[in-house]
Amino acid sequence: MNVPASTGPQGAASFDFNGPTIVALLYLGGFITGISGLVGLVLAYVWKGENRPAWEISHYEFQIRTFWFGFAASIIGIVLMIVGIGFLILLAVCIWVVVRSVISLLKAQKKEAMPDPKSLLL
Repeated sequence: MNVPASTGPQGAASFDFNGPTIVALLYLGGFITGISGLVGLVLAYVWKGENRPAWEISHYEFQIRTFWFGFAASIIGIVLMIVGIGFLILLAVCIWVVVRSVISLLKAQKKEAMPDPKSLLL
């Protein structure tokens, strides 16, 4: 029986725990633990400085920007909770971080570079 290289012994798809995947999972886990997103940020900075393939470097840049822009928008949302609009901002930031983390996770599994790591829209 011929099993493609991307599947396990019984035909189940394998999951590659490469660096960008780990960072994306830590970001998503941050919604539960509150601290794992910070661990992901540190790992992204460390791994970005190492000799890594170009596709991984694009993910780390994307993920670092996701953290810092999400953090800044969260602070703004917390401050604006006084007038009520902060709740909507925090909800939007959560959705934005989840979408960007999932996109990074999916592309990391395919070992594809992020098309525009400096973009805030993906």
